[in-house]
Amino acid sequence: MAMVSEIAAWVGGLINIGAASDAGVERVSGIEDADRNAVVFAVDKSTLAAAVASNAGVILGNAKLKDEASDKRIVWVRDPRYAFAIVADRLTDRVGDAGVHPTAILGKGVEIGAGTSIGPGVILGDGVRIGRECRIDARVTIYPGVILGDEVTVQAGTVLGSAGFGYARNSETGEYLLFPQQGQLLIEDRVEIGANTTIDRGALGETRIGRGTKIDNLVHIGHNCVIGRNVVIAAQTGISGSSVVEDGAVLGGQVGIGEHATVGEGVILGGGAGVLSGKKMHGKGEVFWGRPARPLKEYLRDLARLKRGGSSDRT
Repeated sequence: MAMVSEIAAWVGGLINIGAASDAGVERVSGIEDADRNAVVFAVDKSTLAAAVASNAGVILGNAKLKDEASDKRIVWVRDPRYAFAIVADRLTDRVGDAGVHPTAILGKGVEIGAGTSIGPGVILGDGVRIGRECRIDARVTIYPGVILGDEVTVQAGTVLGSAGFGYARNSETGEYLLFPQQGQLLIEDRVEIGANTTIDRGALGETRIGRGTKIDNLVHIGHNCVIGRNVVIAAQTGISGSSVVEDGAVLGGQVGIGEHATVGEGVILGGGAGVLSGKKMHGKGEVFWGRPARPLKEYLRDLARLKRGGSSDRT
């Protein structure tokens, strides 16, 4: 249970004068389902009014609305949604769920940190190392030698450290032979990986997923890719081998990236965007769209030209 003053310290918030410092909460909730043990958040006047009318124990309110209410339950913050996520994370009892399910299969030399939970049907290959307070959900497969940092979440069905799709071709016979896939996969702290995602190990070097990166369901990341810190990758995205996605980039759903491509720091790729092999996309905060991906303004101009061309063809 957390007290109002404690929550305010977590989120850097301000408490209304006269707030009850001994009020405690145990969980986060939507406004409509809130009781005295719950924390809710309010971003605008209407949600603030609804939160005040609710039974919530603590309300994370937008500081811009400070003159709108004087309820003693309110903690005023700059970004209520983010503050709500902080509180939810702090109230999660990871240690209480720690342990290895009896149906999990562990290879030789596996290391599992304190407070980590290993779910049913999980397979951990030889030499896998998993840090503290991680959550590995049902039927995850982690190949030998993969390393996970602290507070990593891996949802059900994900495969980590499988062999990459890299082949050498005999120019005379056309036959393909698997190029050695004996490198490493390293996943840094506080990475979250969605269900049924696959991340290949390096061929001769390493594949690396940077601290704080969030990966959705059904994503594939090829061998020798380097994904930076605090990157967001939405569902059904595929990243070919030896590509780089730098810190803070955002990849929408169904993005396709060719091999040896670079997505620069803070670049935003819209849903369905395609990056050609070897292409370098740079410009912090720049939005790229289309196939092949190009700056949003250019993409919209191209659409307008096509529309005009189509209209003239019909007249």
